[in-house]
Amino acid sequence: MLEAFRAIVDGDEPAPPGARAPDAEELSRALQVLLKTQVVYTDTPGIGRSYELARHYAPFFRDYFACLGYDFEVSHRDQMVCLRLPPAGVRHDMASERLRKDETLVLLALRLAYEEGLRDHQVTTDGFVECTTDDVADRIRTAARSEPPEEARLLECLRLFARRGALRLGERDRTERITPLTILPGVAVIAPDAWIEAIRAWSEAGEDAGRSGPGAGEG
Repeated sequence: MLEAFRAIVDGDEPAPPGARAPDAEELSRALQVLLKTQVVYTDTPGIGRSYELARHYAPFFRDYFACLGYDFEVSHRDQMVCLRLPPAGVRHDMASERLRKDETLVLLALRLAYEEGLRDHQVTTDGFVECTTDDVADRIRTAARSEPPEEARLLECLRLFARRGALRLGERDRTERITPLTILPGVAVIAPDAWIEAIRAWSEAGEDAGRSGPGAGEG
């Protein structure tokens, strides 16, 4: 793996079209960005060439993350690269901390809103689903039969998942006291089908209300 890394930074591997080969710092940064955020888009701010490098050098990224037990994927349709986490087994990475109950409910509501948007063909040309914080709160009430977090905490939860590549937050409407959201395709990576099933089993088991739910991305 070190030889593959060195081959890229030394220019032994073809560079991205019209661009130079990355140096060691830039290639390391791209690896770190994916480890931290899990889902990266072509227009994710503040990541330099990380998306471009991950897509162009996909075989290296795939092999590197396979050593860590992750599946690296490139979605050309969504202009997205991502890591899919192992479906089972003990994990020791930074993302393995289990979600709190309110975070679990917010993420579940986001995934439901995204799936409903796809089903009803209410998506943008980029494949995004637009909604608001009120829509997220309503889905928590109807789908989870639970009260949503108060506004400040709800926004805190949403920022957590925005950092992971699941959504983007718009400008808050101070009069209506709502914030527009853009739910991104990465929400299905952060909250995969197996995780949804785990949430359903957790709910049916009647866990204590204060206990955390399954960690995001465990499926």
